Amino acid sequence: MTTLSFATIGTSAQAAAEPARLKLWRHETANIAEIDVSKAAVERFNQSQQRWKIEVEMIPEGSYTETVTAAALANDLPCVLDMDQPVVPNFAWSGYLRPLKGLVSQEVLDSLIESAKGTYKDDIYSVGQFEVALALFSRHSILKEHGIRIATTEQPWTKEEFLQALATLKASGKFAYPLDMRTGWKGEWYSYGYAPMLQSFGADQIDRSDYRTVEGVLNGKQAIAWGEFFQNLFAEGYVDRNPSDDKAFSQGRAALDYVGSWEMANHVTSFGDDLAVMPVPDFGSGPVVGGGSWHWGITQSCAHPEGAAAFLDYILQPNEIAAMSEATGMIPSTPAAAELTEHYRTGGDWRFFYDYSAAYAKLRPATPAYPIISSTFETMLRNIKDGADVLDSLDQAVDTIERNISDNKGYGFN
Repeated sequence: MTTLSFATIGTSAQAAAEPARLKLWRHETANIAEIDVSKAAVERFNQSQQRWKIEVEMIPEGSYTETVTAAALANDLPCVLDMDQPVVPNFAWSGYLRPLKGLVSQEVLDSLIESAKGTYKDDIYSVGQFEVALALFSRHSILKEHGIRIATTEQPWTKEEFLQALATLKASGKFAYPLDMRTGWKGEWYSYGYAPMLQSFGADQIDRSDYRTVEGVLNGKQAIAWGEFFQNLFAEGYVDRNPSDDKAFSQGRAALDYVGSWEMANHVTSFGDDLAVMPVPDFGSGPVVGGGSWHWGITQSCAHPEGAAAFLDYILQPNEIAAMSEATGMIPSTPAAAELTEHYRTGGDWRFFYDYSAAYAKLRPATPAYPIISSTFETMLRNIKDGADVLDSLDQAVDTIERNISDNKGYGFN
């Protein structure tokens, strides 16, 4: 009897010392370095204290959002999950996520650049360790040979300069399609890559003052001008309508590459000091680059939100953000972390991306309607690319988006 009592007491004490286990989901990406550094951060957090233990589950990226939605319906979401920033308002509106203010430390929230915070109706629901930025890549030797000015942050190309550069390169006969815009990519790339052009023309995907109005915004005068400009890039033969791959610039078949900062390391390897990195053109309302990458959030169903918040506080320390940047090349989400990195510190060779993202990044619309906006935008732009009437395409997109917003009673915006 005495032995049994001691054994029971011992088991209880051992159980009391066990850390609470918190499940974490993150998307499976082809970027192995990103996964490795993320898992290493989890291990460091688990070893840094005895109260919480984060347990990682990898979810395939292609079905990630669908998996989260299905798990939410089954009340089986993890405590912590990562998500692409544009879906954050929809997840918040759907009741999947908790507001982070009061959980994650205010000092950490204040340290982040704006595009590293995912919001819905002024509450912060997600935070990110890194950012990416659009740029226009070329080669110094090509630009010099054809007498084309190198665009700078202080003086980006205007629309007219951009079109003149394309005309000059096309006329040289050396490039069947002088500009690669990755039009073969699918999904979110269309909004991330091409909506900034629309915004630089002075239009947008929705009126952000009410998040209900699309009429007159996505089919207004500036949007029509952008649609015609975009269509002419293909009609003039400046961009391949149906590229067979995304290697045109790296293989010398294109002179310009409109893509994100994630290609920087590959292009440096290919061209070394000949690589020219330029800002995106100013189409009339200032240069615009997409903002928002993969973020972390805490679910409403999490039984230990204070433990999940402790984990987010940990991975948003400058040294942890810097470790992610050093391993993946992505832009750090705080100034202090940037100073700890080789490429993004003040005077670093990739600092251009950090400054440019801070100055010109525009988040995608912070509305639960964003998934329908993004999918409709892609369909519309593919039709315009293939020669459909520009105004008809814009009008159809406006109708689709406004109907969805109406069907969902404004998604919380009245």
